Amino acid sequence: MTSSDTGATYFPGKHKNMAKQKNRFVCQECGYETARWQGNCPGCGNWNTLVEEKPRSEVKASVIRPTLGHQTRPKPLREFELTDEIRLRTGVLEFDRVMGGGIMQSSLTLIAGDPGIGKSTLMTEIGKYLENTRILYVTGEESGRQVKLRAERLGVRGDNFLLFPETNIEEIIAAVQDTEPEVMVVDSIQTVFRPDLTSAPGSVSQVRESAAALMHLTKSLPMATFIVGHVTKTGEIAGPRLLEHMVDTVLYFEGDRHHSYRILRTVKNRFGSTNEIGLFEMRETGLRQVENPSEIFLSERRYGQSGSVVVCSVEGSRPLLVEIQALVSDSNYGVPQRTTTGFDNRRLQMLLAVLEKREGWQLGKQDVFLNVAGGVRLEEPAVDLGVVVAVASSFRDVPADSGTVLIGEVGLGGELRTVSHVERRLNEAAKLGFERAVLPKTNLKGIARPEGLEVIGVERLSEVLDLVI
Repeated sequence: MTSSDTGATYFPGKHKNMAKQKNRFVCQECGYETARWQGNCPGCGNWNTLVEEKPRSEVKASVIRPTLGHQTRPKPLREFELTDEIRLRTGVLEFDRVMGGGIMQSSLTLIAGDPGIGKSTLMTEIGKYLENTRILYVTGEESGRQVKLRAERLGVRGDNFLLFPETNIEEIIAAVQDTEPEVMVVDSIQTVFRPDLTSAPGSVSQVRESAAALMHLTKSLPMATFIVGHVTKTGEIAGPRLLEHMVDTVLYFEGDRHHSYRILRTVKNRFGSTNEIGLFEMRETGLRQVENPSEIFLSERRYGQSGSVVVCSVEGSRPLLVEIQALVSDSNYGVPQRTTTGFDNRRLQMLLAVLEKREGWQLGKQDVFLNVAGGVRLEEPAVDLGVVVAVASSFRDVPADSGTVLIGEVGLGGELRTVSHVERRLNEAAKLGFERAVLPKTNLKGIARPEGLEVIGVERLSEVLDLVI
């Protein structure tokens, strides 16, 4: 049949099937799908992230997808029975804290981090932590010989650590049903594929469907699963955002490869608190937990130096005493530099504006460099006071009181605002031998003051500058 307008020939009833066979373009960052290629993704706005994917094959392989239970009809909430939580405790306090008290049975955990940061090392060391637990380590990026060399270096031995070099999700599910492990590690999710999908491993559809199959498998068995994930150049987890929603726990392994300390941070946990951190030190024999991180972060602190102050930040349930260093110097450029390491650059600019507007400090022609010692990244507003005092100390070239811990959020009017977990912060400061703590006056009501620590409450930023500098 021929159209009278265009002269094109088409077949009735065929156009729907023909449309299904067309390739689609999928964003590798957010999973947005479109019928044609575009320079930037309409979903997330990133450039050059749309990748062409072929449609699924008509002949589909059988992928085992266990049901999440045997329930066939909806039931009232009261009919569901609660059982005691079954957690595997590794004995490593830093790791157990991050996991919410241990590895929860039938939980799916995603761990991500920069290349070479130590993700595979941490996952391999689980075999040393849980010597009497059957562990299935699925490696898709390394050969079995490579993993064995790393395991021997880390001291992982025994017949309970099963190694399986495979990337086919069907073979992985079959191996789980055959060996019945208590813990499974998949390294990494970007290498796993479903054979019934024509797209390449690591694509959005492959990552999404493979993770869904692992989720159904984990929820149907008394087994905990760890998935290792890659990150993009911006530091976000590669693949569709749906991946982070599907799992129970999301862990980020942070740190500088040029330093020995690593931070394992929880950003999502259905079985515990979020924003918990565990501190490890990377050594030749593997990761060693750091039980007193505040003492480590302050071990190289120099006294009597301008621009150096100590703040107390709470990460999850743990208070950390960290040194903040600031350097203020005359600018050699038309636009002064504002450079930060471990702190939000935009928040620094806001605090500098408060210093100029409310306190009359002229920093418009000064370069300001700010560094959080130890490779830690501070995000909570309770460290604002320490940042402002460090900048003021360097600008005046007058050392701040080395025996004082600064706690408080700075408002745009120059006032100090209330912060949380004050007693935890004060106890940590007293334990490390500090003599004085400065905090917002509104936090003084009803708190227990540690012995040997002078607690001073202030209302305005100007009071703190006169008191400390």
